[in-house]
Amino acid sequence: MQSGKRIFNLAIIAVLMLVLSVPALSADKKIVFGDMSWDSARVHNRISAFIIKQMGYESEFVPGGTPIMLQALMKGDIDVDMESWTQNVQELYDKGISEGTILDLGPNYPDSWQGWLVPTYMIEGDKERGIEPMAPDLKSVFDMPKYWKLFKDPEDPSKGRFYNAIAGWSVTGINEKKFKAYGLDKTYNDFIPGSDAALSGSMVAAYRKGNPWFGYYWGPTWVLGKLDMTPLEEPPYDEEVWEKSKACAFPSVEVNILVNSKLPERAPDVVEFFRRYETTMKLNNKFLVYMKDESADAHETAIWFLKNYEDVWTKWVDADLAEKVKAALPK
Repeated sequence: MQSGKRIFNLAIIAVLMLVLSVPALSADKKIVFGDMSWDSARVHNRISAFIIKQMGYESEFVPGGTPIMLQALMKGDIDVDMESWTQNVQELYDKGISEGTILDLGPNYPDSWQGWLVPTYMIEGDKERGIEPMAPDLKSVFDMPKYWKLFKDPEDPSKGRFYNAIAGWSVTGINEKKFKAYGLDKTYNDFIPGSDAALSGSMVAAYRKGNPWFGYYWGPTWVLGKLDMTPLEEPPYDEEVWEKSKACAFPSVEVNILVNSKLPERAPDVVEFFRRYETTMKLNNKFLVYMKDESADAHETAIWFLKNYEDVWTKWVDADLAEKVKAALPK
């Protein structure tokens, strides 16, 4: 009886040891993504998660804003930020790099953009829609006073309307300074919409009717993927001018892939995959248009991307892994 009991106890201990060892093994094979509050970042997370699943890794998505996620990355609470707008959190980024808690693996897409735009048909016309050019000589922000009557503010027809960003966004204050530095406050009203939906909605509504529109927007976004808009020229970015008055183009913003510095030890193959991962703003705009038009979620959009842009993502992986990913895609 005693030997039988001893064997039973040993069996229980063995099972407990096995159970207790599973979380540690699972943790080594789990990649935690910072799930940012904008669509393109969430789609990149799901694209990556689908691919690394075929490498034997599971994924977790932790929601949060940029500063919080970067701090979590530095602490090791998350493993990767697929879309870090670096200059927007420069101080934290510099701290993480200098302390050696994060690694910058280079650009996800190197051509992000923000600035002021008008519909292209205002300058070039649109024969298919029967729209004649309204401002054929319009090129830069300095031409805008000449054309203010085209952009009359419906609430104050004595001036044109400029659509700024949203209240509370840091870029809204920047736009206000640029607006005054260019002297546009003499001929335009600085209009601040109540939400991004209101801002993008005003652009889309004007575009559908073939009406004038003048305002701020950025990419990648589904809006710029769907509408043909022309950026207005500004003086080239100059650090001294920017610090003094903002009377120049926006500085370029790096949108890079960051990982916790310990990830290469735990998952070197995943880090190598992230090093190869690269897209473009145009490509992001395309999948965001699909997401909007089809009311697709981030996972569905990731699957659409993997099915339709094989020529892009197969450059990030070796041939064997590419075949595994293709085989795993839903038919």
